[in-house]
Amino acid sequence: MSFSKLGLSDSILKAIEQKGYSEPSPIQNQSIPAILNGKDVMAAAQTGTGKTACFALPILEILSKKKPTKSNQVRTLILTPTRELAIQVSDSVTTYGKYLPLKSSVVFGGVKINPQMQRLCSGVDILVATPGRLLDLYSQNSVKFDMLEIVVFDEADRMLDMGFINDIKRILKILPSKKQTLMFSATFSNKILTLAKSLVNNPVEISVTPRNSTVKAIKQWIHPVDKSKKHALLTHLIQEHNWHQVLVFSRTKYGANRIVNQLEKKKIRATAIHSNKSQGARTRALLDFKNHEVNVLVATDIAARGIEINQLPHVINFDLPYVPEDYVHRIGRTGRAGSKGEAISLVSADEAKQLFDVECLIQNKLDRVMVEGFVPDHNLPESGKKLLSPKNRNFKNSKSRNRLRYGKNSSFKKINLTMKNS
Repeated sequence: MSFSKLGLSDSILKAIEQKGYSEPSPIQNQSIPAILNGKDVMAAAQTGTGKTACFALPILEILSKKKPTKSNQVRTLILTPTRELAIQVSDSVTTYGKYLPLKSSVVFGGVKINPQMQRLCSGVDILVATPGRLLDLYSQNSVKFDMLEIVVFDEADRMLDMGFINDIKRILKILPSKKQTLMFSATFSNKILTLAKSLVNNPVEISVTPRNSTVKAIKQWIHPVDKSKKHALLTHLIQEHNWHQVLVFSRTKYGANRIVNQLEKKKIRATAIHSNKSQGARTRALLDFKNHEVNVLVATDIAARGIEINQLPHVINFDLPYVPEDYVHRIGRTGRAGSKGEAISLVSADEAKQLFDVECLIQNKLDRVMVEGFVPDHNLPESGKKLLSPKNRNFKNSKSRNRLRYGKNSSFKKINLTMKNS
């Protein structure tokens, strides 16, 4: 099926063609008609399968047939968990809607709020926002939702976890009760899936691949290594294979900075991106990486969702994430839009539990590949069928997940997860 069969206008089809796309992906094929028919949608699909276009294209089609928006009003709200994803989604909306008389804008923290307030004065048809900055703008009467028709949760699993749930509950209270709700993500834990279903009305549920699965085009393996030799192994791999564009994930901001310092000592051009960096520094780092001005971008999980780099060949997990779903999002930065990619994890013996949780989630035992000169003194246990069984995972409830993600003193105990009355 071609995009022309999905009920999109010639103006949108022209923009799609100029983008270089000819046929919709399976998730687009199912999502676009459902959204055009006014249905609430919950969709899960692997990273790199075009989820942004799933909601951007039909939203543009719907809004193009209605009256212009009014001052400070928003007709469609797209919520994202990170600034980088907000920028990416906004760029896609602009690209697909370039031949339509619609206005869109993006707002996020880390930059001055006044220019964002000015852009909203005359109203926008589509607003892409991170939750915190959106609430700041609402509290200053810079944005109103009386005309809101559609709300989108992009990377819905992250939007509904304990890091954002309070802000999301506050936002839902200020939105009209009658609206079309769309949720898209690559991963949905059972807990988040149950919560998500409480926010939609008789939704069309779409899943074109097994939930939480990884893309087949991504070749995955691990290098067992002692923790003390990870920096040396990372340098060895980059130099030995002459890699020119590598995205490396670190579990912490301090760790990311340390990796950059170690690589630069070996004359490897590297830069870091994490929440301690200003928005300007984060934007420059990403741009330098895309333009091949640096060879290695070292990131915390802030970059696991929303960073799109054409034909990124290599992703390396310097540390495995505490929350296994983050592994799926990390490696999904490669192998996008049908291209091939490699995802390599440097795993020490103390990360055996994190490794087994990842293998359980993706239902696949990752190959162990020893590197000469880096064979570990502390052996990494093999995972067996028992460890791969979902019943034996140690992530049985949201409390354990969020202690790992947000720390022992996080306030998740105080939050009511029942949101039907929000």
